[in-house]
Amino acid sequence: MACWSAENATKAYLNTLKMDQKAKEPAVAEFISALAAGNNAQLMVVACSGAADSTTLALVTAAHQTGGHVVCIVPGQEELNASKIVLGIATSQVQFMVGEAQELMLLNQADFVLIDCKLMNHAEILKAVQGGDGKPNGTLVVGYNAFSCKGSWWSCGSKTQLLPIGKGLLVTRFGATITSPKYGSRMSKTRSSRWVVKVDKCTGEEHVYRIRVPQGKVIQA
Repeated sequence: MACWSAENATKAYLNTLKMDQKAKEPAVAEFISALAAGNNAQLMVVACSGAADSTTLALVTAAHQTGGHVVCIVPGQEELNASKIVLGIATSQVQFMVGEAQELMLLNQADFVLIDCKLMNHAEILKAVQGGDGKPNGTLVVGYNAFSCKGSWWSCGSKTQLLPIGKGLLVTRFGATITSPKYGSRMSKTRSSRWVVKVDKCTGEEHVYRIRVPQGKVIQA
C-alpha cells in the first residue's frame, strides 16, 4: 500500500453510503471502504463466516476507487450461492474462493485482509497473515464482529486497536521492515497512528478520525 489518500477514503465512503445497504450496521461498511481505499489497497481479501454481505460490497466500492481486486472466501457451496444473491450485479467484480482461508497463500500477497471474528478459526487466519512474507509496505488486517472475539486476536504481537463501531472492529497493521543505511539495522516502516472516536451529542452519530503521530511526538487526548 502507498501513503494514505484522504481523497480516496472520502470518495469510497460516500459511494458506500449510496449503495443499497442490506446489513444492520451500515456504518461498518462505510468505515471499512474508506479505510481500504484510503490505504490504496490493491488486493483485498475478506474471509466470511457465512454469505458475503455489505462488508464485501464495501471492498468492491474501495476497489473501484483504487483500481484494486477483491477476493471473497466463504466456507462452502451453500454460502457461495447465497453470496451471489446478496451481491447481485457486484458478483462479477468479486473473485470467490471456497475453503479455509488460513490455508490460502493469497493471504501473504494481500494489502488489506478483512476477517469475520465469528469464524472459529479467525485467530489462525490472522496468524497466517502474520507468518507470511507479507507485502513490502505492510498488510492492514481488520476484524469485524470483534465483540465476539475472545481475546486471541490480541496475542498476535502487533499493535491492535479496538474501535467501537457497529459490533466492534479490530485494526492491526503488520508493517514491513527495512534496513537503515545509517545504522545497518532493521527498522519498522509502520508509522505510529491512533484512532479518535467522537460522538455528536445532538445526533448520536459516531465520527472516527485517524491521526498519524510523527516519531518522537505525543498527541494528548
